Amino acid sequence: MNIKIALYTQCETFANKRLQTVQEIITSNQKALQSETKSSAGDKHETGRAMLQLEMEKAGQQLQGVLQMKETLDKIDITKTSTIAHLGSIVKTDKASYFLSISAGKLIVDDQDYFAVSVSSPIGKTLLGMKEKEELLFNGKEIKILTIS
Repeated sequence: MNIKIALYTQCETFANKRLQTVQEIITSNQKALQSETKSSAGDKHETGRAMLQLEMEKAGQQLQGVLQMKETLDKIDITKTSTIAHLGSIVKTDKASYFLSISAGKLIVDDQDYFAVSVSSPIGKTLLGMKEKEELLFNGKEIKILTIS
């Protein structure tokens, strides 16, 4: 259980850092938009405003993604164990170990590598619902599930 708590905490930290970064980008762009004043070069001004507007839209989309990550993390019950892979499961295979949660990449707990993957990612979708000792084919490779916790 300690491993699951550590992985969950690292995912939370990852999501919080992303949220902080996106919020800083939004704040910075808002300040830049407010400081953009009409200059004699009108077209240049409009181009600058349009580019800032695009940056704001991109940051808004990133914010939505981070909020979805946090929502997914809120749905994880780290006390729940099952032999069937579900959101919050640690799936150990003969190739790698996965934490079905959010796409946070490689995490390390007790010198062991785990990959935090979203259940909507290709590998996450494949692992979801699988049972211990089952074998699957992913990207042309045979993978055997050793344990699920």
